[in-house]
Order: sequence, then C-alpha cells, then structure tokens
Amino acid sequence: MAGRRVRIPELDGLRVLMIFVVSWYHIWQQSWLQPWITVDFLNIQWSLDWLVRSGYIWVDGTVLLSVFLLYLPWAEAKRNSTPNPDTREFYWRRARRVIPGYWFIVLLHLFAVALPYGLYGQNSPFLVKDLVTHLTFTFTQFSDTYLMTNLGGGAWTLAILVQGYVLFPFVARWAQKRPAVAICALALTAFAFRAWCLWGLTDFRMVVNQLINFLDVYALGILLATVYPALRDRCGKQEGKAKYIRQAAATILFLASLWGLIRMLEVQSMTGSDLQRYQMIYRPVFALCFGCMTISAPFALLPLRKLLGNPVTRFLGTVSMNYYLIHQTVAVHLKRLNIPEAFSEYPNQVGEQPWQTQYTLACFGISLALAILVTYLIEKPGGKLMDRIRAGRQKKTAPAVPEP
Repeated sequence: MAGRRVRIPELDGLRVLMIFVVSWYHIWQQSWLQPWITVDFLNIQWSLDWLVRSGYIWVDGTVLLSVFLLYLPWAEAKRNSTPNPDTREFYWRRARRVIPGYWFIVLLHLFAVALPYGLYGQNSPFLVKDLVTHLTFTFTQFSDTYLMTNLGGGAWTLAILVQGYVLFPFVARWAQKRPAVAICALALTAFAFRAWCLWGLTDFRMVVNQLINFLDVYALGILLATVYPALRDRCGKQEGKAKYIRQAAATILFLASLWGLIRMLEVQSMTGSDLQRYQMIYRPVFALCFGCMTISAPFALLPLRKLLGNPVTRFLGTVSMNYYLIHQTVAVHLKRLNIPEAFSEYPNQVGEQPWQTQYTLACFGISLALAILVTYLIEKPGGKLMDRIRAGRQKKTAPAVPEP
C-alpha cells in the first residue's frame, strides 16, 4: 500500500543502539557509575567515560533515522512512478502510533509523580501550561515548559519529530520535484540559524534542539532515502564475487563511520561547559557519520546485518519510543524513593560502587518493563481503538448506496 513505512531490519538494531546510549547518558547523570571494559587475563581496562558523557549526541542519529524512513515511501513512489503517500493517511498513521502511548505517559507523569510529590507546589498556572503544551507537542517553544517541566525530560525529542511531521508531506513533495533545491534550502536554513545563534547568543539551551536546528539533518536523511532504492535494486542484482565485494565495502564504510563517530564523541566529551556550542557546530559531521552507518548497514556482510536486524532488535525497536519517554523519569524517581538505598548525593565521590551498579541495572530493567506494558497494553490497543472510531465515522458519513 502506498504510504506504508518501508521496514529495513538492520535499522532496528541501529535505532536500539542509539536509544540505549542516550538512556545510558541520562541514567549515568544520576548514578555517576564510570563504565569500564575489563579483560582480567590480559590486565587491560578500557574506559567508556567518553561514550556516556557524549551520549546526548545520539539523539541526532534517531532524528536522521526517522527522516530517512519517513521519506522512503516518497522516494519509492518517484522511482516506481506510483502514487505518492496520501497526506491524510500519513497524518493518521503518525497519530495512531504516537498519541496513545505518549498521552498515557504524560498523564502517568502527572498523576503518579508530579502531583503526589508536590512538584508543582501551588503553581497551578504552570501545571496547566505544562500539561496543555505537552499534550499538544508545543512545550519546546516555552522556556519554562521545556527546561523546567515536571512531565519528563525526554519528551522534547518526540515533540520535535511531531512538529516535523506536520510539515513533512509538503517538504517531501518539494524534495520529489526539486530535490537539489529542497535539500540545499533545508541545509542552508539550518546553517544560517545556527550561525545566528553562535554569533548572537551565549545560552544555547533553548535553541540547540529546536526543529530549525535539525533541518540539515532532515536534508541528509532525505538525500540518503533518495539514493537508497537505487542502491538496493542495483545491489539486489549482484551475484557471486561482486556481491561479496559490495558487502565488504559496505561493512568497511559502516565500521569507518563508527570509528569516525567515536573519535568525534571523544572530543565532544571534553568540551565541558561549551558542549552545546560544539554540538551545534559539529552537528552536520555527526549526522554524516550516522548517515553513513544508516545507508551502509542494509548492504553489509551477513554477520553485521544479523547483529543489527534480528527478532530481539525488532522487539526492542517496537518498544523503544516508550522506553525513551519513560527512562529518565524512572532514573530520577528511583533516587527520590531511595531505591535501592543510597548513602549520599554523589556516590562516585564516596565509593558507593555496589549501589551505583544496582541502581543502573534497576533503571534499565524497570524502564524496559514499563515500556513493554505501555506498548502492548496502551499504545497498540489505543491505535486499534482509534482505527475503529475512524472506521465508524467514515461509515456514517459515507453516501448511501441506492437499492437496485
């Protein structure tokens, strides 16, 4: 059916990896558990401190991956001379996917955490504003509801994506008709806005993650989705030696992009108070690394493809949105409840390593369990309910068929 999202199994694993690292960063901000890889019999230790310190960068990868997958149906339609995805169907599919689980999680934050623990105090106007703007995905436009919300800190990413959904069908048709103009215009708009921010501002908290600051990431996602169908069709015809050469080349590109990303993250982790400035300056480079990983993964050698695309990563990818929306609140609230029992505010400074490990594992485990429950008890049934309501309304408004 035109407009259905194209599924590429290898990208399930890439999405899971990105969201895992971002959530690890948020949990680390509460536990301060320094990650090490230890090989005892070789007496070797590797620190992954740079990875968690720069974990927020992987959000850019999730945005690029989402845009890539969103534009693929339009790219396929142009390549195959088939009808474009229906705009109303596009909006409907996005709404039924996002709204049930997201609204439930927002209300869960409100009634299970914010109100019982008096996080709003007597500030009823802010409570109303915080709730309304979150339910309408507009809270990123206000400094208080964005930076001081009591309804979960991770929802801004989904808000930015939803704001992009509103414009996406129009941008997609523009990119179909005049791809070079559309891609360049999106990128230049992001560059111009970023230059204005870097020139005129000293505090970047409100601007670093606004939709306009991701338009060059959008441009790259659309470009990669444009070339992907041609690559897939050409590679699908290759056999024998040519096939394995192509798979080896794609694997090398994936690993080289990952290596480049690691080196960039190592630098980003040392930027200190200037991290948002450097994040904006190097966002196109980070996006290019994520983009090369995205476009090469489906064509890589079988072991890498199986590592990224398998039943486990597909399942985790299914619950990943709700996991992302939940995990940060779980991390903060467990400390509020003193679970497991902690002895100090900064456990890394007094050697509470057992607590740090227990707490970190609890955060990951509880967040995943809650995400599974929300996905299969709220999101999916809610989407089906929305479909039934829509079908009933369409039946009522359909013109009566005269009897023969």
